[in-house]
Amino acid sequence: MEATLTVTKTEQLGTALIRLGYLTQQRLGDALAEQKRTGRILGRVLVENSYVTEEQMARTIAAQQGVPFIDLRSYDVDPEIARTLSEVQARRFRALILEDRGDSYMVGLADPSNPRDQDELSSLVGRPLSFSVISRDQFSRTVDQIYRRADQLGEYADDVKREVERDEGVVDLSKMSIALDDAEAPVIKLLQTIFEEAVQMRASDIHIEPEENKLVVRFRIDGALHLQVEADPRISPALTVRLKLLAGLDIAEKRLPADGRISVRTGSQRIDIRLSTVPTQHGESIVMRLLIQGQGLCTLENSGMPEDLRRKFSGTIKAPHGIILVTGPTGSGKTTTLYGALEKLNQRNVKILTCEDPVEYRIAGISQVQVNEKIDLTFARMLRAFLRQDPDILLVGEIRDQETAQIAARAAMTGHLVLSTLHTNDAVSAPGRLLDMGVPGYMIASTLLGVVSQRLLRLICTYCSEPYHPSHDELEWVRHFDRGELSRVDFRRGKGCSRCNGIGFTGRTGVFEMLEMTAPLSAAIHKGDPVYFEQVAREQMGADTIERHTLELVFSGKTTIAEAMTVVTAVEA
Repeated sequence: MEATLTVTKTEQLGTALIRLGYLTQQRLGDALAEQKRTGRILGRVLVENSYVTEEQMARTIAAQQGVPFIDLRSYDVDPEIARTLSEVQARRFRALILEDRGDSYMVGLADPSNPRDQDELSSLVGRPLSFSVISRDQFSRTVDQIYRRADQLGEYADDVKREVERDEGVVDLSKMSIALDDAEAPVIKLLQTIFEEAVQMRASDIHIEPEENKLVVRFRIDGALHLQVEADPRISPALTVRLKLLAGLDIAEKRLPADGRISVRTGSQRIDIRLSTVPTQHGESIVMRLLIQGQGLCTLENSGMPEDLRRKFSGTIKAPHGIILVTGPTGSGKTTTLYGALEKLNQRNVKILTCEDPVEYRIAGISQVQVNEKIDLTFARMLRAFLRQDPDILLVGEIRDQETAQIAARAAMTGHLVLSTLHTNDAVSAPGRLLDMGVPGYMIASTLLGVVSQRLLRLICTYCSEPYHPSHDELEWVRHFDRGELSRVDFRRGKGCSRCNGIGFTGRTGVFEMLEMTAPLSAAIHKGDPVYFEQVAREQMGADTIERHTLELVFSGKTTIAEAMTVVTAVEA
């Protein structure tokens, strides 16, 4: 809880904001003129014009009212206590019940200006209330987290089950083909709620998995799967048919895998969905990858790449020609790093062409092509076509085969900069992988500029981070990589709170290593001996590895040893 500022109740809002250093006299004058012209409330004019922030406004109003201001970013709201008010009531009064004090409640208000609302709230909950002020933007985010749709998922799944039972297990396909805006259909309600819940929880994937006695819905959040609901398995065909219809797939074909795309809108956000179905023993398993449009590209600056490595990488991508590779397992953020590179390279005087599978984000000024192997629109075929388009820079989503690798190398030799990804465990293995694909050593030596290898690592929730003493096995694992004094290290973990949905982690960051091709390395790979090359490369890299970057995050309290073990173990494998 924050200490209250000193402001008298009779002091006008604008004057108080100026005295507290939140507002200038010039901007207050501009806002008053706009208020007079439009009739809007002064506080809204100030916030909407970005003259003050929501938090500065809330702090000042709290000082005027003589009540505390509470920063919800550092306040662990108990969802059970908050749900004393329904979601409709909370949003109507812009109020959150923050504490149960036995005979009274402490309530946070985003709009404390109406005494009648406060009296109605007290009557509604049947107890006396004490009030504090919270900012509007923090109120909205917290309400979205507290009143999640997890309970509704189960309710809507039951609705679908009852409808299936009513039809004795037979799905009426004519009903299932109705428009998406038919909000009364239980299947539609269930799917809409699944999508809304997934967006709210920052899920990257939705897994709908039929089992013998239940249907399981799981979300992948920050790389880890979390169970959302278990439902009657008889609703699985209804969900599958609806999703296949939305994706334009053949609902009669249940024996073969299928891929499709769906675009939906939830609130103000548009979601592009890649849908994949696979026949299993108990029905079709569905996985949906969510791509939220309008979020903006992740830049190299906020990717987690260390500053010294970022400078090297940024310098390498400015080369006029050659190959730059980003390696790592599926889901390690390779494409995001390449998009960060394109963001720096994208200029009006540069022709950039990409072939991707899929096109995850649309970038203005760049010609992007979606690979479609069903019609033989492969990476290799697109690369050959691209070379007739007079490009400066080419991005190849992935080098998967010998033909693509050799065309990419030839493109680099003929004056093009080629960016691509490759599946290897670390940076030093990438040239050897190209050798395995049939690219001659001399061609690799003359074209490869550098290799970045990366993983994604979950970050401890900053709101529930706490110190802890690692187990013996965890300490032994750390000592395997670092023989330094560990007694002074502040090891931390997340205990789980409402902010992180009880997980203990919020968000992910990249951990990286980079191999720059030097004259000794070029000479080593020219010999075509990958074992000798890796020996020379590891000597050159020294301690600048993924292991070291990961341990630095552990020692700085940003991630746990257990999370680091999942990344570094993968590198060693």
